[in-house]
Amino acid sequence: MSPRTAEHSRPNHTLLHVSDTRLLAGTVPTVKDAGPLLFNRVSPEARLRRAVDRFESSGIAPQAIVFTGDISELGEAGSYSLLRTIIDPIAERLGATVIWVPGERDSRAAFRVELLGQLPSDDSIDRVTFLDGLRVITLDTSVPGSFYGHVEPEQLDWLAEELSAPAPYGTILAMHHPPIPSVIELDASVELRNQSALACVLSGSDVRTILAGHLHYSCTATFAGIPVSVASATCFTQDLTAPAGAQRLVDGAQSYNLVTVFDDTVMHTVVPVTESPVLSHVSAEEARRLLELEEVRFDESAIAVSRNAERTERPAPVWRVTGR
Repeated sequence: MSPRTAEHSRPNHTLLHVSDTRLLAGTVPTVKDAGPLLFNRVSPEARLRRAVDRFESSGIAPQAIVFTGDISELGEAGSYSLLRTIIDPIAERLGATVIWVPGERDSRAAFRVELLGQLPSDDSIDRVTFLDGLRVITLDTSVPGSFYGHVEPEQLDWLAEELSAPAPYGTILAMHHPPIPSVIELDASVELRNQSALACVLSGSDVRTILAGHLHYSCTATFAGIPVSVASATCFTQDLTAPAGAQRLVDGAQSYNLVTVFDDTVMHTVVPVTESPVLSHVSAEEARRLLELEEVRFDESAIAVSRNAERTERPAPVWRVTGR
């Protein structure tokens, strides 16, 4: 048997995509005290901690952890500081950049103060972050006081200007309201409005994929020819087996997405946060041994390029300065 190079190299970027944590301010949960509850049953903090523990145990080291909105249930300052106590330690251990996107339940003022270290403001929160040549643009689709989404003309102008020059590894757009239909008809009342204007800006750009949340279930589609990946929630989810036309929320099927970026594709993998019985296990060491036995190799050139793409002076995050 002659040596064979795998059809795809290892990814040059890896991101963790988390959405709709819906945290409430309160005490750290214990066995007897689950902290503040949603629906008098679900502890959003305990569910997020479970997701974080499951991810860290995998040993994967992402370049970034992206939260696509509805981080808080009520926009309380304490809920954002609680999130920092959960996420900051793991981000530091992994060497990952944390990227925050607001949703309709978030308070822009508290979001800025607690997560971004800025002065309070109700202006929309749009940002550009570079990750070793990969550009991540966050677009604030929230409308204060409403549950539907919208993008203002000045935001679109800013986005078009940012996209006028391509990034070395392309761009990922992160937003809360997904620009796609929902299988739950009731979601049409809280969808992203005026999507055609956004499509005009994105068409022909270097945006390789769109990350979103809001729906509380995982799904994929395309928008302006661009793949869209919606991450489910870590708090509670929608039951897609509910009778047609109905909506049913359940404490189950929580998950996050693993986003792996290759030269020619971006892959989105749904990862459940609940543990399941193990039927078989092959260790990493044994997997490497089996690959060597089969003489299967990976092209490492893309990884080398990615590692060398980081500038000696990494670009600082770019903020949109025109508020609504």
